[in-house]
Amino acid sequence: MVIAKRHPKNPLLSPNQDNSWEAVASFNGCPVEHNGEIHMFYRAMSPDIHHAETDMKLSTVGRVKSKDGINFTSREQFIRPEFGWEKFGCEDPRVVKLGNKYYIFYTALSEYPFIPSGIKIAVAFSRDLKNIEKKRLVTPFNSKAMSLFPEKIKGKYWGILTVDTDIPPSKICLAKFDKESDIWDQSYWHKWRADINTYNLSLQKRPSDQIEVGAPPIKTSKGWLVIYSYIKNYFSSYPSFGVEAVLLNLKDPLKIIGRTKDSLLNPEENYELNGEVQNIIFPSGVMTDKGKLHLYYGAADTSCCLANFDLKKLLKEMIAPASDPVKFKRVPGGPILKPIKDNHWEAKAVFNPGTIKLNNQVHLVYRAMSDDNTSVLGYARSKDGVSIEERLDYPIYTPREEFEIKKIEGDNSGCEDPRLTKIGDYIYMLYTAFSGVKVPQVAMTRIKAKDFLKKKWNWDKPRLISPLGSDDKDACILEKKVQGKYAIFHRLQNSIDVSLVDNLNFKDRSKFKNTDLVKPRKGRWDGKRVGLSCPPIKTKKGWLMLYHGISEKDSIYRVSAMLLDLKDPRKIKSRIDYPIFEPLADYEKKGRVPNVVFPCGAEKIKNNLYVYYGAADEVIGVAVVQLNKLLKELD
Repeated sequence: MVIAKRHPKNPLLSPNQDNSWEAVASFNGCPVEHNGEIHMFYRAMSPDIHHAETDMKLSTVGRVKSKDGINFTSREQFIRPEFGWEKFGCEDPRVVKLGNKYYIFYTALSEYPFIPSGIKIAVAFSRDLKNIEKKRLVTPFNSKAMSLFPEKIKGKYWGILTVDTDIPPSKICLAKFDKESDIWDQSYWHKWRADINTYNLSLQKRPSDQIEVGAPPIKTSKGWLVIYSYIKNYFSSYPSFGVEAVLLNLKDPLKIIGRTKDSLLNPEENYELNGEVQNIIFPSGVMTDKGKLHLYYGAADTSCCLANFDLKKLLKEMIAPASDPVKFKRVPGGPILKPIKDNHWEAKAVFNPGTIKLNNQVHLVYRAMSDDNTSVLGYARSKDGVSIEERLDYPIYTPREEFEIKKIEGDNSGCEDPRLTKIGDYIYMLYTAFSGVKVPQVAMTRIKAKDFLKKKWNWDKPRLISPLGSDDKDACILEKKVQGKYAIFHRLQNSIDVSLVDNLNFKDRSKFKNTDLVKPRKGRWDGKRVGLSCPPIKTKKGWLMLYHGISEKDSIYRVSAMLLDLKDPRKIKSRIDYPIFEPLADYEKKGRVPNVVFPCGAEKIKNNLYVYYGAADEVIGVAVVQLNKLLKELD
């Protein structure tokens, strides 16, 4: 999947308290080039004012200038209400140059409180972007977000717009005009509306979703690229705002050539999650330069932001033939390990195994739970990665420090969810230590590999490595140093973090930085919490990292994958947007905690990746995927 790279200076444009007309919000910016400068038009919102005998937040259109498309100056109010059809506001401009004229389309509001029949499209004309020559009301019906294509197609003007935006389901439609004046000819639109199905682009995947035109179309070598807003589950408590794209035929834009499989961008950063309206990303303008697509978007209905994409890769992904999604397959026979009732220390559950491959055998260190809810770690071994050749009848690691010894009888406590990494002569184990009183924290210990193989369990004294007082889990050390430092993955709060440290003594735990490498995506399958699954695996294309996500809607644990940069694992190269593994088998859907698949270990065996996971917090299963197929999906 194509990865969005947010600009480090985001937000590029924020509300300006010195200008009352944009003191609350400055968002949904659309850029255009003019005389060597980039002019960006945006929606500006005032605080509550008395306007047209009404107390309201008034939207107008502002303009800023820039030499580089990043640093903007010279703010001014450019379009404000003048006529009855825009009496209560001017919103969300889209600007495009066609010939020697600039067309600035915007949403015109004629009624307050706002009602669908009072929300229509208007256009302003300018030749110098200093003066508005005239304005026209365009549509006679509820509509928003219109733009022209930046050149005529077979001698005709073409436009794209959203119809019935406020009377869902909305429709993204095209319109073609013989002459400019047809654009605001009301009789044209009445005829067009009667034949609307001819001009409708079928982009909605489900009736519960909402779509809206985002940025003006841009011409590429493959077709007209249209970026639009796609809102999943629009009518639910957890709508998910995202960005998708469609590619239209250059000579006949009514023909769809390809489209993105899923969202290119979702609310993740604080400036997208919090603002005038929470959890919103809205695409509003694009520019291209040196093979990059620069997407300007509104964040939380408050500010203007920028994200960059590899244009060539995006187009290739959009027109690639459909392929079956990559999915992990369970090994036949069900769980490979179950609780043993006669062993009190693992009588209740065995799950979440860390693994390490030594001497061509897979060694499992798994979490075991007793009837009094104390977690310890057990050991099992497999020659082929599936069949268990050996399983010890005693735990190889038990709670021994104050931070993991049970404080409240019967409550959960102990040593949980180990991840193993071999570095030099040692096997390092990071696990979750929990006393039942303080928040869970990550502990680290190690053992010589030769002692591990001989079953001489001479583990070092464990030490806490988590930031003080932080809820921290799902941790591992990368097997190779990067930039001369150790990379530590862990889950702080609800996000996956990676920290680079000089050494592993952790004398100063405050140096752990909260990097938010991967954050929950609101409204998605991983919208509530994400965490590292298995220690990342080195491949030629990057570090392969499996991670689990939990949905806000159903609290189901699912798994997907991403590739991290080999030289800097703090950079995400690509990501599979959909779950590649989720609870389907009966033993995954029913157990101590239903609907959970939770991997902690993965090993390469021949051409396959074997993933070892806890199922429903009660048993241990194995799932397999062809490694090359997985990496190809991430390419």
